[in-house]
Amino acid sequence: MEDLLRYKIALTMIPGVGGITAKKLISYCGGIDAVFQEKESSLLKIPGIGNHVARSVNSFNDFKRVEKEIEFVEKNRIQVLFFTEKSYPERLKHCDDGPILLFYKGTANVNASKVIGVVGTRSITDYGKQKCNEIIDGIAKHHPLIISGLAYGVDATAHKAAIRNQLPTIGVLGHGLDRIYPPLNKTLAEKMIEEGGGLLSDFVTETKPDRENFPKRNRIIAGMVDALVVVEAAKTGGALITANIANSYNRDVFAVPGKTTDLYSQGCNHLIKAHKANLIETAADIEYILRWETESSKSKTSQSMLFIELEPDEKILTDLMKETGEASFDYLVNKSGFSFSKTSSILLNLEFKGAIKPLPGRIFKLNGVIG
Repeated sequence: MEDLLRYKIALTMIPGVGGITAKKLISYCGGIDAVFQEKESSLLKIPGIGNHVARSVNSFNDFKRVEKEIEFVEKNRIQVLFFTEKSYPERLKHCDDGPILLFYKGTANVNASKVIGVVGTRSITDYGKQKCNEIIDGIAKHHPLIISGLAYGVDATAHKAAIRNQLPTIGVLGHGLDRIYPPLNKTLAEKMIEEGGGLLSDFVTETKPDRENFPKRNRIIAGMVDALVVVEAAKTGGALITANIANSYNRDVFAVPGKTTDLYSQGCNHLIKAHKANLIETAADIEYILRWETESSKSKTSQSMLFIELEPDEKILTDLMKETGEASFDYLVNKSGFSFSKTSSILLNLEFKGAIKPLPGRIFKLNGVIG
């Protein structure tokens, strides 16, 4: 097991090997350890693997650095989440360019049934603080996991609002877990862990918070959530990058509107105008789009029906469940091509019809005879 951990970490340290390439290498070689045992000539036969990558893989021998990382992980009780394991975020697993490995310090369930990402400018205004707090206060009754990037401004406001509402919150970092950036958020980071949240990164220790790391961090945020809320953003910046990535992953995106003359509302207004985000005024907009159950609907029990007539979109999802017996929410989204909100809506209708039964962990199974 420890040998496999060495190889898992080593693969992330090879220059030129990102998530897509790493998954391809593991798939073609037949295992993580097999990647390091293949000859360069064999690696070159893998589609898309060029001379540079093959040489980098074949020549990697810095296992002293790998051992140092393992010592840090063990000393600080950090979980290593590998993309083939159940502990890895299921939603992110279905993103082709998702990282193969994550370092996680905390206790929050990365596969919580409801996950909302909140991003925006570091220069948050009073209006932005008010809206961010209102939205998180409003969705608190659904007990979602709140994810953001532990930056100044919107990120910090979202994390603090989550803690105030006793919600788990995870900060995704653009550097290793051996430091906190910005340093002024160290106390906040410690509080997040104490209150049942956590910190997550795909970077090894000694990785500095360089600018080029943050788009990669943004992909993790976008891939781990059911929906992304952009509170305030200028015309350009990380928040808009994250929103575009979330759209590419078929995640629902929300943006808080503002005055056309306000600098940090221009990005949100653009997302709404370009139909890249739903306009959000209150938490009720999230509840409606994501079809989150209200307390009254939770008390209702669906009656099982012997024969159930299905709509075409409903049949697509039930056919996917027939293939596997049980299917996760993310599997259904990935295979059907439907958005999160559309999949949620269809599954809710199927549940009301008595056609499916929801299980813990956002797993669904057929319940009855489908007509």
